[in-house]
Amino acid sequence: MRYRLWDVVKGADQGGQSEPTLVPDLRLSAHHVSDQIYQKLTGEKGVFSTRLAFVTHGGGSYSLVVTDSDGYNPVPVRKARESVISPSWSPDGRELAYVSFEENHKAVVYVQNVQSGERRVLANFRGSNSAPSFSPDGSQLTVTLSKDGGSHVFVIPRAGGNPTRVTQSTAIDTEARFAPDGRTIYFVSDRGGGPQIYRQPLGGGNAERVTFNGAYNISPALSPDGKLLAYITRQGGFKLMVMDLASGDTHGITDTDDDESPSFAPNGRFILYSTRVNGRESLMTTTADGRFKSVLGDSGNDYREPVWGPFGR
Repeated sequence: MRYRLWDVVKGADQGGQSEPTLVPDLRLSAHHVSDQIYQKLTGEKGVFSTRLAFVTHGGGSYSLVVTDSDGYNPVPVRKARESVISPSWSPDGRELAYVSFEENHKAVVYVQNVQSGERRVLANFRGSNSAPSFSPDGSQLTVTLSKDGGSHVFVIPRAGGNPTRVTQSTAIDTEARFAPDGRTIYFVSDRGGGPQIYRQPLGGGNAERVTFNGAYNISPALSPDGKLLAYITRQGGFKLMVMDLASGDTHGITDTDDDESPSFAPNGRFILYSTRVNGRESLMTTTADGRFKSVLGDSGNDYREPVWGPFGR
């Protein structure tokens, strides 16, 4: 596959590339070319060669699916009769952590190799085990456990082992996400009377409330540069919001009412989320400012719990 990029305004050759490819890999090669053109035009890395993971529900079963960044080329990673929720990519793109209820209808956290299909139990403690999320360096995960009574955020090594409790309140603390620096977590807690997003340093210190607009704010997602926070608020319906963490300025970026599970692209320019379109749960992407949106895929199933994978394949 060969291409050249020509600037028609300047009348100048902007370079080109040639790469060998096989017929089954033509889509991936096209995405590589798109990434190179995007970086040439913008100076930033493109995300066309990245992957998405999400859960589909249809025909009485659930599937954890990995696709190309445009929603095509679906590859089932796990199929089950019981719910599969909360997928999270490892930073190296080799593994997915997720929650499955296939063992006696109990929530158990697994980590699975995307290529080989091999998986291991990460958290199967007394009570509920939920909401896994990898650290930026991939060495550990946050999980929500009820083994001590209540619902608290813990940190656990990637290989498994003894979890370390992070949040100490008597409230429900869940949906923890690492900040890009790996030293802070953002999580949801009802310690103020309703679900709001808080942040807390892992090295010790008090939790600080982050969201104040609205009485119900959940599902935090941090941009890769740590400057933006995407989350879901309940205002009539469920809306995707984006906050500038430096200024606190917040704005809604969708016109739908059933938004869920935001996830930033690894270059921070796009957000993947699920919502309801024409009566069906669907996946959408939007630019971080909300100006451009597109619907991804249409298999006839419901799509939910999306998460955008890291750079590379």
